[in-house]
Amino acid sequence: MEKFLYEIAELIGGTVAGDGSIKISGLANITMARTGDLIFAVPPHLDEAKTCAASAVLIPLDEENFPKPAIKVQDPRAAFATLLELFTPKLELPVGISPKAHIGKNVKISDDATIMPFAVVDDGAEIKSGAVVYPHVYIGQHATIGEDTVIYSSATIREFCKVGKRCVIHSSAVIGSDGFGFTTADGVHTKVPQIGNVIIEDDVEIGAHVGIDRAAMGSTIIGHGTKIDNLVHIGHNCKIGANCLIVAQTGISGSTTVGDNVTFGGQVGTVGHITIGGNSVYAARSGISKNMPEGFFGAGFPIQSHSDWLRQQATLRRVPELLEKIHRLEYEIEMIKEGYA
Repeated sequence: MEKFLYEIAELIGGTVAGDGSIKISGLANITMARTGDLIFAVPPHLDEAKTCAASAVLIPLDEENFPKPAIKVQDPRAAFATLLELFTPKLELPVGISPKAHIGKNVKISDDATIMPFAVVDDGAEIKSGAVVYPHVYIGQHATIGEDTVIYSSATIREFCKVGKRCVIHSSAVIGSDGFGFTTADGVHTKVPQIGNVIIEDDVEIGAHVGIDRAAMGSTIIGHGTKIDNLVHIGHNCKIGANCLIVAQTGISGSTTVGDNVTFGGQVGTVGHITIGGNSVYAARSGISKNMPEGFFGAGFPIQSHSDWLRQQATLRRVPELLEKIHRLEYEIEMIKEGYA
């Protein structure tokens, strides 16, 4: 696709600074940009953008005297994301059911859904309008897939689980795996049946190799608008709020309740049966072992406020220096005791 710079500005509600008649043929980042490309730049990368090979730059509204043709917008990153959708070639997917797919008994599939070769839709499942099921996906018995949801290859949606509208489930994710429930007697672990399900609300995105366990009873729930990165595990009977961000390798133990708008950095871990208040942020590798309030910014293990954690880390870096001082003082005290000082 090729567009004039002023046309792109109109699409995203921006203001042209410089020559609006130049043609833009692609989007790129700063380091890989070539002539004809549009990039975005925000502090501290504006100086780098001034000298890169891109033909034009999306910049913040308050940036003045920029040497390249530019489009000024309130949020360059968000505007660039909108343009990525426009410039990305649309995939051509055949509507309908491939003859190479396996469709069970009493299945309901909308006429405008897409079921690709080697997908399995088991008995009693329902696939709603506009949904896309890629090859080698398994949709379990009596599962429901909502409108315009996309499920990529090798993902599994187990029996009785429900996926909402406009969700994206990436390859090899497993929705509804058995919760980790066992009783132990005389050294023998006996499985506790996991008879609940998983409910994925609307506009959720689930990364590759994510495991979300079904509830022992009732439902494990992922709230609307929540985005889950690759390699995340969510235990049985968890209730994750709306619009959360859960970054790679995070593990949330069973029966944990998470409020709305919570961000977990990479490799965060929690114990089970706790409540984590909404509108909070937890830095990477935090260990959450107790109930947490709303509006908390936490880090470290055991969890503490981020500011306390920063002070602790700064102090730890001084430990070698402090040990050296202690050894020197101990030596001087010995010298005093022995009458050498």
